[in-house]
Amino acid sequence: MKPLGGTRVIDFTQAMAAPFCTMNLADMGADVIKVEAPREGEPTRRESAVAKNGVSGSFMAVNRGKRSLTVDLKRPEGVAIVKRLAGTADVFVQNYRPGVVERLGISWPDLAAVNPRLVYCSVTGFGATGPYASRGGYDLIAQGMSGIKSVTGTEDGPPVKVGIPITDLGAGLFAVFGILCALRARRVTG
Repeated sequence: MKPLGGTRVIDFTQAMAAPFCTMNLADMGADVIKVEAPREGEPTRRESAVAKNGVSGSFMAVNRGKRSLTVDLKRPEGVAIVKRLAGTADVFVQNYRPGVVERLGISWPDLAAVNPRLVYCSVTGFGATGPYASRGGYDLIAQGMSGIKSVTGTEDGPPVKVGIPITDLGAGLFAVFGILCALRARRVTG
């Protein structure tokens, strides 16, 4: 059995950082259920020059080992489905901008009312509060704001992005670390 065998994760993630987090949890044996909007799914499914059977390489790269489900959160029945799922889960991961999960009815207080033992992880570019909280956080933005791009490339040339999405991958791993710590703390303290 893998280390996270028997652990259920509800995955409300998109783009790179948070799906990379849940992919790593799946790699460790967790049962990850990726929940997407009906019809088109998460935008990353379609956004790539490299695709197979209509699904982008970017999407496939960070969503292996997951089961999928579509739910319409604009309908009360959809929110009820998610709450039922949360009642059976150990971990819930989302990376919506601040305020979205509250509007959808799947925030920490909403789901803790159903499952107080749920580990709830919110992956954001700039946190839930502060002057940049409402901004989307993407790898290129983090590379630029942190100065990483200024030390990549040639000495006399313009800033250049790192060859891999290093800040997205790092954020995903930090989320995994936090989730594992929270699962351990829950096990020890109840």
